[in-house]
Amino acid sequence: MNTESKNATLIFAGICSAVAALLHLGCIVFGGDWYRFLGAGERMAQMAEAGNRYPTLVTLAIVVVLTLWSLYALSGAGVIRRLPLLRLGLSIIAVIYLVRGVAFAALMPFFPDNSVTFWVVSSAICFVFGLSYALGTWQSWARLSRPLA
Repeated sequence: MNTESKNATLIFAGICSAVAALLHLGCIVFGGDWYRFLGAGERMAQMAEAGNRYPTLVTLAIVVVLTLWSLYALSGAGVIRRLPLLRLGLSIIAVIYLVRGVAFAALMPFFPDNSVTFWVVSSAICFVFGLSYALGTWQSWARLSRPLA
């Protein structure tokens, strides 16, 4: 594939999700201090420090999802091979990120240990990621509509 057919917006979105996955992986590797720094709450940090598997399993699930989302963005951008249900997948990812970006107030009661700073910063980040996925998908819509070759 030549450079002109690559979608820079989806490449940006894919890199963003990959960086987010790496940051979450850092929590697993480096423990409580990383959970605290990234705003996951004192309870998650303490559980990680105590060797409880719950923070690792939850964080690992997030790493897997973010990595998959990164791969979908890179596929939509034309950087890697086309993945199944690409248009639908990118559209759903964009919606999830956008909803997470704007609906944080509804989520806050379920995660009382997370700081307000965490919610504001992470929601803004998710909103930017969602806009990147949405715009990149829209830019590639015609190309993504073609059958697999």
